[in-house]
Amino acid sequence: MTLRIHNTLTNSEEEFKPIEPGKVKMYVCGVTVYDDIHMGHARSMIVFDMVARYLRYSGYEVTHVTNFTDVDDKIINRAAEEGIDPLELSARYIDRYFEDTKKLGLNRADFYPKASECIGDIIDMVQRIIDNGYAYVADDGSVYFEVAKVKDYGRLTNQSLESLRSSGRIAADPYKRDPMDFAVWKAAKPGEISWDSPWGKGRPGWHIECSAMIYRYLGEQIDIHGGGNDLIFPHHENEILQTEAVTGKPLANYWMHNGMLQVKGHGMSKEEKMSKSLGNFFTVKDVLAKYSTGTVRFYFLNTHYMSPLVYGEDMLQEAEAALGKLVNNYRELQAYLRTAPEGACDESAVDGYRQRFKDAMDSDFNTREAIGVMFEMAKESNIAMSSKSMTVSTAEAWISLIREFDSVLGIMPEDGETGEELDSVMGILIDLRQELRKRKMYDLADMIRDRVKDAGFSLEDSSEGAKWKRI
Repeated sequence: MTLRIHNTLTNSEEEFKPIEPGKVKMYVCGVTVYDDIHMGHARSMIVFDMVARYLRYSGYEVTHVTNFTDVDDKIINRAAEEGIDPLELSARYIDRYFEDTKKLGLNRADFYPKASECIGDIIDMVQRIIDNGYAYVADDGSVYFEVAKVKDYGRLTNQSLESLRSSGRIAADPYKRDPMDFAVWKAAKPGEISWDSPWGKGRPGWHIECSAMIYRYLGEQIDIHGGGNDLIFPHHENEILQTEAVTGKPLANYWMHNGMLQVKGHGMSKEEKMSKSLGNFFTVKDVLAKYSTGTVRFYFLNTHYMSPLVYGEDMLQEAEAALGKLVNNYRELQAYLRTAPEGACDESAVDGYRQRFKDAMDSDFNTREAIGVMFEMAKESNIAMSSKSMTVSTAEAWISLIREFDSVLGIMPEDGETGEELDSVMGILIDLRQELRKRKMYDLADMIRDRVKDAGFSLEDSSEGAKWKRI
């Protein structure tokens, strides 16, 4: 089976064929840095972190670019409230972004361009759009893209220009020739941060920065463009117009969009998108103070990336409990190595599970099905360990396979958190408790069991001896 991706552009699942064999150029829209990132942001970040991980696991050389919008109305307004420079505010939240994303277990992208550092690239692209006849300079010095010059606007949303024009989602602007026209360069307002340009002082429009960054870091065409499905219109539609007005080539061959993280509406039964503007967001920092990195990633990846997902404490608690079963199985496999019988490795079982994992991931990154494969592994290995039918070689292979799968998913704790050191300490406590029981000092043995339970672990007696696991 080869990798297939649901392409928003064609609304169908297509076989993935990179522009250059063995290499993938991927751009994912980042955040506007005027506040801490919330769980809605985290979903998109974890989804595309997983995509990049799996592409690398599959042998591709991936160049992953994610941007920062560090010049924006929200940033300017927040900075004015605090009495600081807008770029000082955005720099603060970029630092916090990296603190939070490290805790989310994200691998770093290859490049993190900032709008403020790509002004020259943006001005060059705007000038080329004007020269090619797709944009005009308004009386105030702003530059607008003229959508009427394009025949197939609305490709991603599969809507006509007329239907989009009548949707009421576009605000009127006296400087526009058509309400659907959009700014690629905004004339500066008094006191705002601005840069010199051929059209006067101003700053970039929102959409143009991504087109210019892609062109600078990845070239005229890319393989995958990603982001939340709330960006399809108008942001990604407008990116297509801008870039193709310059290059005459398709911007991206595959458009991937993750579903929104939703929360229950205020006093209502319906769900609504998690966002700062609605005031219904939960910051990554606050959530990670209560739940582990693995729990948060499991919560997101146990649903297909395109599906909507409802946020709630109960959902995270369910994720924590479900992930605990996989973590306990992993620990038990490690502990089993001490008493496992010698023998050959069951290569067919290992290869079979690896293929099923890959088949799931090749089916449009179906992480829910891939995690299901891990649960089946846990069930089979638990039975084999109980009957002592699993050899030490097979146990070692299964442990290695779990780590292999986790290089894609990132849901399991690090070995230092779960493995040999903790297992050694728990082994000492188990041995001490058994010795106390032999001496009929049951009160002290029970005290060890109870204190271990208070710490979040359980000691269980079985025919093979005492075992421990996280509760």
